[in-house]
Amino acid sequence: MPGENLSRDEARERAALLSVEGYEVSLDLRSAVGGTDAGPRTFRSVTTIRFRSAEPGAATFADLIAPSVTAVSLNGRDLDPGAVFDGTRILLEDLAEDNELVVDAQCAYSRTGEGMHRFVDPEDGEVYLYTQYEPADSRRVFANFEQPDLKAPFRFEVRAPEGWVVWSNGVGELADGVWKFAETKPISTYITAFVAGPYHYVTDSYERVFEDGTRLEIPLGAMCRKGLARHFDSDDVFLVTKQGLDFFHDNFDYPYPFGKYDQAFVPEYNLGAMENPGLVTFREEFIFRGRVTQASYERRANVILHEMAHMWFGDLVTMVWWDDLWLKESFADFMGTFSMVEATRFTNGWITFANNRKSWAYRADQLPSTHPITADIRDLEDAKLNFDGITYAKGASVLKQLVAYVGRDAFLEGARRYFKRHAYGNTQLGDLLSVLEETSGRDMATWSRSWLQTAGVNSLTPQVILSAEGRVTELAILQEAAESHPELRPHRVAVGLYRRSPDGAVERYARAEVDVEGPRTIVGELVGTEAPDLVLVNDDDLTYCKIRFDEGSLAALRDGLGDITDPLARALCWSALWNLTRDALMPARDFIDLVLRFAGRETDIGVLQMLHAWANSALTHYAAPEWRGEGGRLLAEGALRELRLTEPGSQHQLTWARFFAAVASGEADLQLLQGLLEGTAKIDGLEVDQELRWAFLEPLAAHGVADEGAIAAELARDDTASGKRHQVRCLAARPSAAVKAQAWASVVESDSLSNALVEATIAGFAQSSHRELSAPYASKYFEVIERVWGERSIQIGMDVVKGLFPSLQDSRETLEAADAWLAAHGAAAPALRRLVLEARDDLARALRGQACDVGTVG
Repeated sequence: MPGENLSRDEARERAALLSVEGYEVSLDLRSAVGGTDAGPRTFRSVTTIRFRSAEPGAATFADLIAPSVTAVSLNGRDLDPGAVFDGTRILLEDLAEDNELVVDAQCAYSRTGEGMHRFVDPEDGEVYLYTQYEPADSRRVFANFEQPDLKAPFRFEVRAPEGWVVWSNGVGELADGVWKFAETKPISTYITAFVAGPYHYVTDSYERVFEDGTRLEIPLGAMCRKGLARHFDSDDVFLVTKQGLDFFHDNFDYPYPFGKYDQAFVPEYNLGAMENPGLVTFREEFIFRGRVTQASYERRANVILHEMAHMWFGDLVTMVWWDDLWLKESFADFMGTFSMVEATRFTNGWITFANNRKSWAYRADQLPSTHPITADIRDLEDAKLNFDGITYAKGASVLKQLVAYVGRDAFLEGARRYFKRHAYGNTQLGDLLSVLEETSGRDMATWSRSWLQTAGVNSLTPQVILSAEGRVTELAILQEAAESHPELRPHRVAVGLYRRSPDGAVERYARAEVDVEGPRTIVGELVGTEAPDLVLVNDDDLTYCKIRFDEGSLAALRDGLGDITDPLARALCWSALWNLTRDALMPARDFIDLVLRFAGRETDIGVLQMLHAWANSALTHYAAPEWRGEGGRLLAEGALRELRLTEPGSQHQLTWARFFAAVASGEADLQLLQGLLEGTAKIDGLEVDQELRWAFLEPLAAHGVADEGAIAAELARDDTASGKRHQVRCLAARPSAAVKAQAWASVVESDSLSNALVEATIAGFAQSSHRELSAPYASKYFEVIERVWGERSIQIGMDVVKGLFPSLQDSRETLEAADAWLAAHGAAAPALRRLVLEARDDLARALRGQACDVGTVG
């Protein structure tokens, strides 16, 4: 990655100097098929940029990452490519007021999901291309000024292999062997896009008549690899798309501005999705090859709507620099759930948000790398790492608090004014705050300082005093903050009082909303009510905080968590208990016990899946090492019991089957999994489809029951791209020193694997039951990571540094090794140091949790 970075200061200087009038980009992708992959496979990229300079005679640079440049001309002057191009930048000197730059380059196809990614389908040999640019990889495909505030219209043309179809942001037509696309609106470089190949493509349309009689028609398209066509439920994708377009038109009062709306589900994708206007790209795992639960469909709908919200928040109006990344990601994350709950069949989306998305935020906000929502982004490497739980989930949580603070109508009216005022432009924090002040009459500067410009998460704990007659005489909320981030924020919260009814249900009987200010706030409205069994602070999940419990409430949860009738209240309690476990305030075995006792009664499938993930994490990281064997046995027994008890054929049965496979380790459990694979064992109603077969095969491989031959036989059943990823993961999961050595070398010492297979190899390597086998690689990790970071793309570097950190070697020695590396590598890339620091913090937290689990907090 040397030389590929771009600093904020450089971007500011270039933005002050330049204004871009337009791009013309011509690509020749016919080299994507045929030939061999010896050396980098390249394609021709010719770019013409017209731009103005505020200072004639000044110098600047254009961005390009390419193996070679054939020719460069500036204002008709031919420049020596060897003199002006250093592999990442093209030096431009003696600018005129009006300039034209032409760059003819050979750009490289990618195998890392960055730039122009090339994928060969093992099923039929077909080649598929797509682009992924955020934050700064369009320069791998064409020369440009790679920063979000230098917007411009783009004209693209593409030559492609015969029989292919090419898509881009605008409508395209094939004429004389060239795909030519309509000029785009002014957009940023990172949201331009191409998809090319023999994709399976389905069409539909959306129509809307507005109150003034104007009519809007949006052509809709959806595509995937031919090999996935039989699984592609495009009707449901289009249904959610149309529901989303209705919602955003109803609430944003600004018609969708980018013409068509294609959605491409593409292979080996690093992200969930990307909001390229007119051509949204998604990871193809959102096309379900086997039976999945309703939570998977909800997740896909949420992502579809998240990306659609970006058409306004991010594409129409874009942040000036990545400091204000939240101006698009926080809003899209919030609007994805907001629109999903109000416009689609997934009306319980706020439960998933409270239980799933916010747990991501809570973790990120307690790392040493936590940052304000409006972050300090010094360069592109900072930007890449800030697509995190703070920017997405905390930002969305804060926006949910903002809606409670200013009111829904004021919030949406602020959004409408924001779009109209800044359409096709770039904004900063103050631009949004000013319209919200206009619409709400609230002091947004104070709110912003507390919520957007400070880091850390507050804890809210109820304090209850009862009379002798069993009435509440005082109820207070105590607010605390970490010493490292001491800000006590204003919170608009609801406080719910719950008690057990005669039929055994635990239900809310009183509720009050209150503005929490400072360390102690009295909730006067609840004085005089009958004594509660449970006090739930932040009932209805209005604010962003960690919920704590008084002793009586915690005892009530231990006794009857499963009896709480409201699913959102139950989800909030589960999330709070998990935070107690991570904070070493509840022993891991106590949390696992609660899961074993009450998870079988959980009605919300997304919450249940989260509980399974947390229970497995509690066992792997927070349980005392000497108890792990017993804890694993208990989890496997409990999972199998619930698997047999749940309704045959239900999504709960499928979820318990997957969890049972994840925790199975005993001989009888593994025999059952093998029997289910071979058809000699049956569980009433459980259909073992291909995806479930792989889920069963991995633990068999990890415990030495399934060998290389069994894995090869399974691949023969499923000789597809998805099957290949599963095979690679299972092969790396086998319990052998030679296997671990081979997996390590294939990821660390070689760059022959694609991004998807790197991810699969790392997942197979890091088996919790293989701590002894992976132990020799703890010291090797710290020896190689700086080299890997310097030699590989940032995406692969992140995968290796995060995925291979020796977290399973959970000892003081590993912690000290991480500290020693950090101390000795103060000059290492800040992004690399951040990743190591975060992993080190997770390890320290795990050690504290283990100490709590044996009864002595360290």
